[in-house]
Amino acid sequence: MENTNDTKEIGVEKKELIERMFDAGTHYGYSKSRRHPSSKGYIFGTKNKTDIFDLEKTSDALINAKKFISEVAMSGKSILFVSSKPEAGKLIKETAESIGEPYVIGRWIGGTLTNFDTIKKRVAKLIDLTSKRESGALSKYTKKEQLLMSREEEKLEEKFGGISGMSTYPGAIFVIDLKKEDIVVKEAKVKKIPIVSLSSSDCDLKLADYPIPGNDTNQKSISFFLKEIASAHKAGKMSKK
Repeated sequence: MENTNDTKEIGVEKKELIERMFDAGTHYGYSKSRRHPSSKGYIFGTKNKTDIFDLEKTSDALINAKKFISEVAMSGKSILFVSSKPEAGKLIKETAESIGEPYVIGRWIGGTLTNFDTIKKRVAKLIDLTSKRESGALSKYTKKEQLLMSREEEKLEEKFGGISGMSTYPGAIFVIDLKKEDIVVKEAKVKKIPIVSLSSSDCDLKLADYPIPGNDTNQKSISFFLKEIASAHKAGKMSKK
């Protein structure tokens, strides 16, 4: 028989979660004309032609996604954070670095997952150049050679800096906006890597294994969900210990 007190506590926690989501503006989708059929079940209604997410259903989806993220963290596998949206870049970087996970912001390099062995060679080159610069080993080269190597390091850092610590395939990928990151999604599907995604009403939510329907454009909303995912990751790590 289910404990009544436990049920009440869960209800209170969920109510508080919904209130925090509402305060963060996570309930705003896109205009009804842009709605993807897969998001219909998560829509509460439409106001001024703008879809409004049912935050009770979003909260259920978030709780489900957080449980999975905790399990991945507990297993010791990495979680790759990805977004090329300008409004999400800084937040993705800060979140991933705060929990020691890899990330890609800006342009996704095709083959990052499907041609991982080649990508690892480029990452190894970056690590080698960085190590030589920091140790002073580049001083034996001419100024022109040092300049060329410095430029190469900068380019590699821009492309692969966020995944320099990712030595194998991640256990999951967290993506913001499934529609915008369609190449990432395709590569993840090929390699059978589970996808957790924050995506708005214009996306095909069925593409994600753990879709979180919500505002994927507003920074306050993005920040809210990233903090929740980071919290779940930390909980998983603590459980492992």
